[in-house]
Amino acid sequence: MTAPLRVVQWTTGNIGTRSLHAIATRPDLELVGVYAHSADKVGRDAAELGGLPDATGVLATDDVDALLALRPDACVYNPVWSSVDELCRLLEAGVNVCSTAGWITGGKLAPEERERVQKACERGGSSMFGSGAHPGFTNLMSIVGSQMCETVDRITVTESVDCSTYASGPTMAAMGFGRPADTPGLEESVGRESEVFAEAAAMTADALGVQLDRLTFSADFTLATGDSDLGFMTIPTGTIAAVQGYHRGWVGEQNVVAVGFQWTMGAHVEPAFKLAHGHVIRIEGRPSANIRVRVLPPADWDEPGYMGAGMIYTAMPAVNAVPAVVAARPGIVTFTDLPLITGRFAL
Repeated sequence: MTAPLRVVQWTTGNIGTRSLHAIATRPDLELVGVYAHSADKVGRDAAELGGLPDATGVLATDDVDALLALRPDACVYNPVWSSVDELCRLLEAGVNVCSTAGWITGGKLAPEERERVQKACERGGSSMFGSGAHPGFTNLMSIVGSQMCETVDRITVTESVDCSTYASGPTMAAMGFGRPADTPGLEESVGRESEVFAEAAAMTADALGVQLDRLTFSADFTLATGDSDLGFMTIPTGTIAAVQGYHRGWVGEQNVVAVGFQWTMGAHVEPAFKLAHGHVIRIEGRPSANIRVRVLPPADWDEPGYMGAGMIYTAMPAVNAVPAVVAARPGIVTFTDLPLITGRFAL
């Protein structure tokens, strides 16, 4: 047996609490530090923040220098939005990063910003990896699914869910929800906010050996027919309550890959699409296939609704990747650079 890998958990929000719990309960990982974004979490034990039964002695802090002094092998990085400054500070210190914060390849960054991350990896001898549920795991599923095909004409990956219990108002407002349909530049703004889906489309094309000519984005919006109060935000009548958008990769006039979302919020909306309540992967080729992924709560689930299980689903592709990312070459890495990543059996 080798010593457990030393891991810092960065933030304890919707996804981070699930990551923290998983890190603290794996024998091959050791939770050594927790970064707190909110001042009210500083000084609290990781057990309280991550729903663990016994105190860990690991107290949350906002002191980055103190976390780096712990000499962690890796950081599971789960803020709502990633910061190049934060990433570079971790990577330059030799800390490998596994992120769910809008990162697949870093392709949405300005070239000079992505180069900063790459150089930080080289200086620190560290690796930068991003995943999640969608984009992330679903795109890996589509790549693996293409193994059965003699030829692939197009891969389409869609997240089709009701987001009403996803308690992140700023994130959903950025995607257009609760805003008037005539908001200037709305489609372009949603396209920018969801550019990580374009990164996933480009990664998928690269795995298929395709050099894309261009990437595009288009979206359709549906208005609420009544008011919905979701607790963490409201969707007033006549504002956006459903969004369907796709980032598409093209070779000439052929759409080779599309990665997108069909999202609704609130009870008062009738979108043009039918929710699949999961992820739908469509592979068109010789032969073709449709794969649907649905997340179900475990048998001992004691939380209302299914969204919490979805948070685990989002967190775990990054947590389970920690050993492979620590062992990877320095630099920005994706699924195509790593060995097969799996979960762990627990007695």
